[in-house]
Parts: sequence; structure tokens; C-alpha cells
Amino acid sequence: MGTQESKSLRIVISGYYGFRNSGDEAVLKSILLALESEAQAQGVRVQPVVLSVDPNWTKLMYGVESVHRMRLGEVLRAIRGSDGLISGGGSLLQDATSAKTIPYYTGVLKLAQWLGKPTFIYSQGIGPVNRRWMDSLIRGVMRRSAYVSVRDAQSAELLARMGVDRERIEVVPDPVMGLPLPEQAAAIGASVPADSSARVPIVGVSLRHWRKDGADLDRAAAALAALARSRAVRLRFLPFHTPDDVQASSYVMERLGPIGGSTAELVAPGDDPQQMLLEVSRCDLLLGMRLHALIYAANARVPMLGLSYDPKIDQFLKRLGLEPIGTTERLDAAQFAAAASQLLDESEAWQESHREQIHELKQTAQMPAKQIIQLMRQMMKR
Repeated sequence: MGTQESKSLRIVISGYYGFRNSGDEAVLKSILLALESEAQAQGVRVQPVVLSVDPNWTKLMYGVESVHRMRLGEVLRAIRGSDGLISGGGSLLQDATSAKTIPYYTGVLKLAQWLGKPTFIYSQGIGPVNRRWMDSLIRGVMRRSAYVSVRDAQSAELLARMGVDRERIEVVPDPVMGLPLPEQAAAIGASVPADSSARVPIVGVSLRHWRKDGADLDRAAAALAALARSRAVRLRFLPFHTPDDVQASSYVMERLGPIGGSTAELVAPGDDPQQMLLEVSRCDLLLGMRLHALIYAANARVPMLGLSYDPKIDQFLKRLGLEPIGTTERLDAAQFAAAASQLLDESEAWQESHREQIHELKQTAQMPAKQIIQLMRQMMKR
């Protein structure tokens, strides 16, 4: 039998993985890197097993074990053979997208708890929860979890109202705040022209479908066109979720109309979240509807304007002392163009004014991994 320090911890990770949503895949990659880093620092090894809708793709992408998230037998065997289960990150415990979401994720947690495995909640965003009967499902698994962390104060308050002890809930940043740029970023960056004065500023755009009538995207098109007509910019549309965001981006691009000396282009979707982080890092400004587009921008210290469709957008912006430029119900084109132009002209001032907030978020992003590895090591000693 090996010593505790040579022990390998098998950890099952449950989340919205394998769907090739850049934001959720970035969450997974961030968690995997954080667990590996913290395990190494604490003298143990980790063997992650990811529950995924596409296990083969997940294995190829991350070099980890993976089983199908919807095949009960595979999930049961994975959890039974593990040392614990992580649920997170992301917006898993909400019923806005489907009534099946909360029962699924709490069901996986209950299965692990029934098998006597410690469970850990990793930087989740909780809510909205519109069906009150689901409160008991969430409360039950949270109370039995060894560690609970959420990504904003509003999530902590919602859990507390459900009956979870507020003192047990740790508020931490989204894991993606700790995601590093890919190692080849320096080499790629070397190809960018050094003469910044001759460079047309890049405005990253992350949009998604929300309103059925498309009025929110029509307003986004008008706002971007107003900016593009007022000064030369390079609009780069960044699809975080395919094919939906490609369709939303194409819809807006078709409605820009004449934009003078500006250009618009659609970035080819990619699978590696670090490559999307690299794309965002090369922007001078980002307009984002997707939460993780805004988190990528903060990670890379790129000035941002958020377009809110969900409270989680407002909550993240609030952590940086920001408010959304608009919502899916309202967006003033002239106001957007003026705000965007000011940020393009004063990007260094924006970076300096938010330097401490971003630094703190990046520094504490690995806190859940540190706590989870520490708790699992303590449990191994018993």
C-alpha cells in the first residue's frame, strides 16, 4: 500500500460538458488545471473522470477519463470507483432553460452521497429557481456536501433563503478567471504588427439568440453599425456556442448595413477554450451577451460592455463595478457607440481602474481546488 502522498485521488466531475459550449468547456479546463496544480502542490495526484454527453471527444480534448452523463450504469460505476464527486462549475442549478436540469444535477449528487462519497460544489451560479418544490432538492444535496462554493453573492443569498447555512457557503470567482493563455500565445502574438498607431482597433462581439422575435439582435446590429460608422473598427464576431452563436452572429452581420471604413468578420468556431481566450485577449474592446465572453475579457484585461439577458450577467459585471450597457429589452445605439468609442480611446485608464478587482478575482479563482484537495487529503487520513 502506497503512502498517502503517493495516493491518486479519483474525482468524478459533473457539469454541462461535452456540448462544445466554449464557456462550459473553459470551466472544465480551468477546473482540471486548478486541480492538477493544487494536487501537485499538496503532494498527491488527481485522476479526473468527467461526465460528458460526448465522452470520446472529452477524452481527446483533455486527456482524461470520461463516461456518458446520461447512462446510469456508467455514472454509477464511475462514482462507486471514485474518492469523491465535484458538481460544477456553471449555472447548473437553475430551471430557466429546462425543468429537468435541477433534478439531473441534484440526482447525480444524491447518488454520490447515497454511495457514501464526499461531494463538493465548485463555483456554481445558483438560480433562477422558479419552481419552489425544487428548493428541497437543492437544499438536501447542499447540506450533505463537504464543501460549497458559488460564484456570486446572489447565489449564496439564494441558497441561504433555501435553508443552507450561509457560513458554509464560500463566494469565489468563476473558475475561468484562472484560465491561462495557451503556451503558443507569445509566438502567435509576435505576428501582430508592432505599429499600433496604424492598427484598426478590434471589437470582439459575442451574441446569442434570446428573444424569439430577434428584436434584441436587431438593436445590437444598429448599435454596432452606429459605432462602425463613427470610426474605423474591426468587428470580430466570436461564437461561444455552436451552431446557435454562429447563426446569431450571421443574423446581425447581415443587418449592419453600410459601415464605412470598418469591417466585420466571423471567427471560425474552435473546440479549445484557451484558443477562444486568445481571440478575446487580442481585442481592444468586447461587447458580450455570453457570460464567459465577459469573463474571458476580464481575465485578459480587455475593456468590456455587457448586454444582459440574465441576472448572472449583471452579477458578474457588478463584481467589476460595472453595469450593463443594455439588455435584451433595450439598447440605445448612440449611447452604445459613445461608450464604446470612449473605452477604445481610454483603454489603459479602464485597465488601471479595474486592475485590483481583476487581480483579486484571478488570485482567488483556484480557491475551490485548494479546499477540495485539502479536504480529500484529510479524509484519506481517517
